[in-house]
Amino acid sequence: MRRSRLTAYTTSLLLAAAFALTGATAAQASEQAPATGYVALGDSYSSGVGAGSYIGSSGDCKRSTKAYPHLWAAANSPSSFHFTACSGARTGDVVAGQLGPLGSGTGLVSITIGGNDAGFADVMTTCVLQSESACVARINTAKAYVDSTLPGRLDSVYSAISAKAPAAHVVVLGYPRFYKLSGSCVVGMTEGERSAINNAADYLNSAIAKRAADHGFTFGDVRPTFTGHEICSGSSWLHSVNWLNIGESYHPNAAGQAGGYLPVLKSVA
Repeated sequence: MRRSRLTAYTTSLLLAAAFALTGATAAQASEQAPATGYVALGDSYSSGVGAGSYIGSSGDCKRSTKAYPHLWAAANSPSSFHFTACSGARTGDVVAGQLGPLGSGTGLVSITIGGNDAGFADVMTTCVLQSESACVARINTAKAYVDSTLPGRLDSVYSAISAKAPAAHVVVLGYPRFYKLSGSCVVGMTEGERSAINNAADYLNSAIAKRAADHGFTFGDVRPTFTGHEICSGSSWLHSVNWLNIGESYHPNAAGQAGGYLPVLKSVA
């Protein structure tokens, strides 16, 4: 009787230890499971407006199979890929409608955002249709917005990403300069307008880079990869004014997505 009780007691202890170890190992495995999913957020520069080959189900968001997120996912086969970037998106749109796929399994997030908040479309419309002085004045208004309001709006997006995907490596990509100065363009905007627009792109990129760094994110600067492929370069990776499809104006074409954006994401992802 005693031996039977002793055997049963010993067996119980061994089973308890085994279950405890198994549970601990499973918990550790769960905690250490690699976060390898990829979520692509942002505006039209991430959705691929201007690159063509739009995914029918994306509707007005115009997500393209030739956009850099789709190209990166095809080449790297992440465990999951969610492409929620949308044409026309502002910071509030990202927070309200694009963050659903983020989670503990998200290992990489990419995003372009801030240009629409700063009035990108209105700046370019003003500069194309009005005088140089009106163009410069509108750019100065956009810069004032970048100083006063945009940092807080970027903070709201970046904080929301961190909260929903704490393990993710977040890559914040910037915007290219539009024009090669003293280039091959002989009609259209003045050289002063082109220079002012390029300076505005630099101004916006600086603000975005600072907010990204303050959140521990990586800033991907696409200006070097687009150098030599600006509008007026003779080998442009950007659409100029497209009167037949105005929405594609001043957006990267397929070569700009593949040669301008994708290498930058590759280098820092």
